[in-house]
Amino acid sequence: MRILHTMLRVGDLQRSIDFYTNVLGMKLLRTSDNPEYQYTLAFLGYGSNPEHAELELTYNYGTTSYDMGNAYGHIAISTEDIYSAATAVKANGGAVTREPGPVKGGTTVIAFVTDPDGYKIELIERSFDGQGAGL
Repeated sequence: MRILHTMLRVGDLQRSIDFYTNVLGMKLLRTSDNPEYQYTLAFLGYGSNPEHAELELTYNYGTTSYDMGNAYGHIAISTEDIYSAATAVKANGGAVTREPGPVKGGTTVIAFVTDPDGYKIELIERSFDGQGAGL
């Protein structure tokens, strides 16, 4: 088994596509509109299935916001240079809500970014060793 995608409901599809492509450097992989059932899907990522997990953004016609609830945590994205990634996020209009630094009680360097709908994205500094893509 493998994770194929994570789905987030968004209030403004184009705003979210712009955030994930322009701020976090993902690619828009494909979209699918379903007027009969009043929703549009956009799949984004650093690569396509099955080699890479994707992010599915779901826009339900006429819904501009959602209750975040208290069970959702975050999405994690690796980056080789977290300080440069955080600077790039800010330069591209994104919000860094936790500046880069070691995780409490550990040595892993992390930062947090918030997307336009309030979802949290954790940036984790890791060497790619020539594999994968990221910020």
